[in-house]
Amino acid sequence: MFRKNKLAMLVGEFLGTTALTLIVLAISHSQLSLSYFIATAAGLMVALMTLALAGISGAVFNPAMTIGLWTVRKLRTLQALSYLVVQLAGGAVAWQLFEYLTKLSGIHNTGTYSARVLVAEVIGTFVFSFVWAAAIYQRFNLLSKAAAIGGGLTVGSLVASLGSSGFVNPAVALGLHQWGWGTYVLGPVLGAVIGFNLYNLLFVETELAEAATSKADKAKTSELNATLTQSEIDAEVDDDVKVETSATKRSSASKSSTSSKSRSTTVKKAPAKKSSSKSSSRRRNPNAA
Repeated sequence: MFRKNKLAMLVGEFLGTTALTLIVLAISHSQLSLSYFIATAAGLMVALMTLALAGISGAVFNPAMTIGLWTVRKLRTLQALSYLVVQLAGGAVAWQLFEYLTKLSGIHNTGTYSARVLVAEVIGTFVFSFVWAAAIYQRFNLLSKAAAIGGGLTVGSLVASLGSSGFVNPAVALGLHQWGWGTYVLGPVLGAVIGFNLYNLLFVETELAEAATSKADKAKTSELNATLTQSEIDAEVDDDVKVETSATKRSSASKSSTSSKSRSTTVKKAPAKKSSSKSSSRRRNPNAA
């Protein structure tokens, strides 16, 4: 049996993929069925669903991205297989909901092989996955990650729309009945694998080295600050000692002067006592003249 958190992850991926496919279907069958509006709506939906579900399932919503993340060991094998199943199911359910709500039927699968479509999907998905890899390895916060992934999907879809429908997502292609193994499946998968692995091989070590360098610089700065602080403390202690020494000298000097003054006063007063004693003895002597 699945635990509650694992079930929540699968349900989150299913709901996110369904919502993404539905918004693409809605724009594609409206008066705004232009590549710019479709890409913008898809990017906005992914950004919003990332904010809602990134902390639960990682907010992948794309079988090609699931395979790309698995190749760089960001997803376990069983988790990736489970994601693939629920994401494709989300795309199929989105089509059933759209067909039920709009009463639109009779659309058959139009996904046929074309080298131009394949290359366009590879390039567009590569752009999308490269931005996604940057958001993961640079550890963006949730808001920045949602903005980067949504923007990456918008730009990647616009690039791919030069030669294809610009889905860059096999589940969305399944929901729009344009499933093609050699185009809308193989193209996004190749683009995602190349994008994630290229960023992982070329740029992650550079970022780690820069992070290590910055940590070393911070350590040196802290040591220097500690040394300067200790020297300042020693200087302050020396100043305090000097002040105390001068104050002690002054107090001792004042005490010595006070004691010398008291001694002189005592010496001066002593003869006066002797004279008074002599005069009193003279007065008391009856033989005195």
